[in-house]
Amino acid sequence: MACKINIDLGNGKQMPALGFGTWQATDAELENALESALEAGYRHIDTAYVYENEAVIGRVLTKWIKDGRLKREDLFIVTKLPPTGNKPSGVEKFLTRSLKNLNVDYLDLYLVHTPFTFAERGEDIHPFNENGEILIDTSTDHVAVWKEMEKQLKAGKTKSIGISNFNKKQIERILSNCEIKPSNLQIELHLYFQQNELVNYCKGKGITITAYSPLGAPGIGVLLKKLNAAKEIPDELANETVKKIAEKYNVTPAQILLRYTVQRGIAAIPKSINPTRIKANISIFHFELDNGDITELKALDQGSSGRVCDFKFFKGIDKHPEYPFPECL
Repeated sequence: MACKINIDLGNGKQMPALGFGTWQATDAELENALESALEAGYRHIDTAYVYENEAVIGRVLTKWIKDGRLKREDLFIVTKLPPTGNKPSGVEKFLTRSLKNLNVDYLDLYLVHTPFTFAERGEDIHPFNENGEILIDTSTDHVAVWKEMEKQLKAGKTKSIGISNFNKKQIERILSNCEIKPSNLQIELHLYFQQNELVNYCKGKGITITAYSPLGAPGIGVLLKKLNAAKEIPDELANETVKKIAEKYNVTPAQILLRYTVQRGIAAIPKSINPTRIKANISIFHFELDNGDITELKALDQGSSGRVCDFKFFKGIDKHPEYPFPECL
């Protein structure tokens, strides 16, 4: 059975509140995990051009549709404009590529992945120089990019458009110059980094929120280790308050973290390749946290110090004029 809890995007469309994240998995791992996710009821599938897994996702979804197990309209597919394409000329180009990779005629939500831009160097999605620094393009123009995003929506290539990793000032710039406002902002958000100010701002503007790394960013820790930039990633699943509340409801700590996020009216896209965890992660709608639980969990917020994904694993990214996290400079 598919997840029945949805978030209203404010444009007549709805997004399942619990989605399936797909970042950092091999093709074989993702193919098996996505099969498990679809069987468990996930219909909101989140990916990105830079994840380099759209084609795998497309193969699995196409098979389910051809087998009659799903219809295209049952799915909510999200992907993102890569940093190398974050310019007016890149929007249609990369959206068209993503549609081809996913083997679909339209997306349900297309996001600008980052507010900064990488230089284009052939097909290199992460262009580095000889010193290991990311090659940046400082000509980023959010308003011009957003106008191209609006064109893609009007052309029917995506049902909704949004942004990811943008800060309040950058969002305000788009809102002050747009014809169609963003339907969604996808950001790092979890127990230790609850982003209350930005969430409240967006809710006031009618912009929905999707939380990536809702279980505390262990995937980012894996990436940092690969890049020899490892730092301590707190284990939110081992938090004593979380474990206590999980025992109270006879659920897992992960289910508590996800329920807390969704109960705030925020979508969450946990990623797992473990079939048991995949099934458990979506099984969060049979209980509701009470006010006491909410108070205890809210108190665990660490503010900006809880941020894990500051993008500094891209050496030199903080030199970009649109680097979104001034508190990390």
